Amino acid sequence: MPSGVDLTGIVADQPYPMVFATVSGAHLYGFPSVDSDVDLRGAHLLPVRDLVGLAQPTETQTVMTDRDGVELDLVTHDLRKFVRLMLRRNGYVLEQLLSPLVVHTSAAHSALVGLAPSVLTRHHAHHYRGFAATQRRLFDRTGELKPLLYTFRALLTGVHLMRSGRVLAHLPSLLEAEPAPTYLPDLIAAKQAAEHGGLGDAVAGPVLERDLAELASRLDQAHHETRLPEQPDGLAQLNELVVTARLSDQVGRALAETGVRPG
Repeated sequence: MPSGVDLTGIVADQPYPMVFATVSGAHLYGFPSVDSDVDLRGAHLLPVRDLVGLAQPTETQTVMTDRDGVELDLVTHDLRKFVRLMLRRNGYVLEQLLSPLVVHTSAAHSALVGLAPSVLTRHHAHHYRGFAATQRRLFDRTGELKPLLYTFRALLTGVHLMRSGRVLAHLPSLLEAEPAPTYLPDLIAAKQAAEHGGLGDAVAGPVLERDLAELASRLDQAHHETRLPEQPDGLAQLNELVVTARLSDQVGRALAETGVRPG
């Protein structure tokens, strides 16, 4: 967890009840630099009134601010949208949900975490393959370590998920769980020292090409061999969770308006 920064304050300032808020990005992935911003992600609950009228509700809230000299980036989705994203083989939102760097939690958050395994499918491999390819192109264009580490992290997370059925986003932990190039700890240390530092001559180009190709091939093989199902299995439970959380929030709002404290 980033130290010396008030993360609970920005969550408390939000206009809607929060289901959860966690730290994502480089801090979650295990290679923040001294000047990294803090990416907060989560879910909130829109009031029923916003959902039943004619106007299309704004389901995503984004706040960028500066606290204690650190740039904070908070993005949250209404719970219904967040769950829809969970059901779309979106590894990114599952990493946010399962992040151990928890700023705010709730009973609904705990229930979501418990249901996360039910939405994992073999097709999440496509998410990690695609994300790695995007970051690789960014590295080829900029030469910066950050997108290169994102590339390795995505490939290793995908391999580990296909093999174990677990979402693990922390790169140093992935290096202990999966075979990986021995130079990665040095690249992590270099990235931690300089947010936009370059690769330089730390790794020869042909070696990098070989290792990235090998990891991509391992992901394809793990995808082929995985025991994860074709389709998610938690739709009914997730639907009930969203309905229950929404109605409970509505009751709480009604009681608050009348001054009655829930018993």
